[in-house]
Amino acid sequence: MFRNKSMSVLGLAAAAAIAFTACSERETEKPLPPSGARLDATSVSGISSGAYMAGQFQLAHGDRVIGAAIIAGGPWGCAESAFGSFMNINKAVNGCMLNMMAGLGVPDSPALAAKAKAAAAAGKISALETIQSDKIYLFTGTEDRLVKPPIVKAARDFYERLGVPPSNIVLEEKLPAGHAFITDNEGASCGTTGEPYVNDCNYDQAGILLQHIYAKEIYGPLVPRLEKPRGDIIAFDQRPYTEGLGSHGLSGTGLIYIPKGCRLKRGCRVHIAFHGCAQNRATVGNVFANGSGFARWADTNNLIILFPQTATLPTNPQACWDWWGYTGANFLSRDAKQITAVNRMLETLAQ
Repeated sequence: MFRNKSMSVLGLAAAAAIAFTACSERETEKPLPPSGARLDATSVSGISSGAYMAGQFQLAHGDRVIGAAIIAGGPWGCAESAFGSFMNINKAVNGCMLNMMAGLGVPDSPALAAKAKAAAAAGKISALETIQSDKIYLFTGTEDRLVKPPIVKAARDFYERLGVPPSNIVLEEKLPAGHAFITDNEGASCGTTGEPYVNDCNYDQAGILLQHIYAKEIYGPLVPRLEKPRGDIIAFDQRPYTEGLGSHGLSGTGLIYIPKGCRLKRGCRVHIAFHGCAQNRATVGNVFANGSGFARWADTNNLIILFPQTATLPTNPQACWDWWGYTGANFLSRDAKQITAVNRMLETLAQ
């Protein structure tokens, strides 16, 4: 999410121009607990920059991810150009958010699908066969002025060109929602765009996307949520997962919800929820983690909810996920710094 167009360009330019370092919170975080989670039943979701990161993680680790939810985001690789991160900035904002480059063919779903196929053939991401059975949820609000509806529709075309059956893809495009994660009873009024980017539209987005993704998984359909989670969202130390990665742009602290049942038995599934720009913990506290509603579905459905966090820094004041290359040229690959760190978290949960 971006507060306005000029700040988005300035923030992105600063991010691309100056190397990122880890945030050094002074609080004491708990280590991420090994929980015996199932790696092959992981799902991802994200809003805005987090939506792009969800798609990047899905393609990088298609053998582990069974479904993705792209909320106010576009197709994988949309912002990448042949000229490096500075040109990527212009393409990201004007082409992959505001839809001002449509006349130049941005987004170009056929070309992006071809690029993904080439990346898979080169071993940079998973074989595309691993995502062709995935369930995909896409969302755009009619009042979203930051990521225009045609951008999200381009993501639908991209997935279809990769071989995902249209019947596996849901596109919700009729709600009068602003640029936000949508709930049925939390946050600002539905058409609002602004921090903390959680809006009440009488629509349980967390539950709807989870039910779509897991509808045909071996456990069967999800069971109803609780009115209130039985546990708490806890902070954990992200620093062990960024060791050796250099300028990665991640915070020292992440958030996670682990149901009591998942502490007592193996085999729980993991859903990774990527926040948007200006929606990380340092900016809005735990509002996204608490207000999104994911934890209400976790206890009754053996779901661990992982909320990895980016850093708020002078060089990245809006704490966006890297979908245009500020951490390096390989930001779309499975070796990308942020993707590597989050995958390490996932592997710890599986231990």
